[in-house]
Amino acid sequence: MSSARHRAGKTASREDDALLRAYAEHLATRPARTREAYLRDLAVLKSLAGDTPLARLEPATVRRFLALLHGRGLSGRSLARVLSGWRAFYRYAVDRDPLLNDPCAGLRAPKATRRLPAVLSPDEAVQLVAIEERDPLAVRDRALFELAYSSGLRLSELAGLDVAALDMETAEVRVVGKGSRERIVPVGRPALDAIRAWLTVRAGLSSRNTTALFLSRAGQRITPRSIERALAAWAIKRGLSRHVHPHMLRHSFASHLLQSSGDLRAVQEMLGHASIASTQIYTHLDFQYLAKVYDQAHPRARKKS
Repeated sequence: MSSARHRAGKTASREDDALLRAYAEHLATRPARTREAYLRDLAVLKSLAGDTPLARLEPATVRRFLALLHGRGLSGRSLARVLSGWRAFYRYAVDRDPLLNDPCAGLRAPKATRRLPAVLSPDEAVQLVAIEERDPLAVRDRALFELAYSSGLRLSELAGLDVAALDMETAEVRVVGKGSRERIVPVGRPALDAIRAWLTVRAGLSSRNTTALFLSRAGQRITPRSIERALAAWAIKRGLSRHVHPHMLRHSFASHLLQSSGDLRAVQEMLGHASIASTQIYTHLDFQYLAKVYDQAHPRARKKS
């Protein structure tokens, strides 16, 4: 290293040291994991900055740093987190010295690739819900899973359902979803049959909450966590080779319905999405399914032996 570069490095170090010490003290009241993440992100920035003091970085330089990290394999999601840590540091630095410029102002990380939700195949869904045991909780769980898959309900909606929300004559359920928005969703015949069997068993439980549709063995409204545990346990018992969570049944409902109907607006209404943009992810799942069928069936897609 040349003497001039060495002197520049020492100057950068002195300028940064006081600011970094003050920032670390500023973070002292934050939760430990948050503090560690911010300081780790800042260490990455300092390493990239080299001899340049952090207070003198330019937006173009920080943009180049993001490109370098992206080239090293960091995902859009990881870059967004790193940039968030840098922004927090510069917000503090500018509050401390208003004459400083924020080189992160206006910068955006690359968009994160949206992960497609995991879904069951139709055969897996049927395998999961076809519970034949007659124990009261097994009867309840079959009704729970059938309804979740039949109508695409959220976990909180399942746990919060009351008996009065079901109309067995019209085969519909009234659901209060996010933002207290109410919607009415059809209920399939297998789900109705499973719910009828559960209501017969439910009547024999000593319930202290007579309005809840799904009860625990003690007669209280079932909790979301209890539904998660029951579903995970039944997935193992029913021979599924992967972890199954309640939202997977909702995703499976939407994906299978879209594959059969092609009606994105109807799926949006049944899921209770305020924006169709939230529903459009299932078109990607549908395309993946079609692509798989094409690869398996089209003569021009078959691999040469």
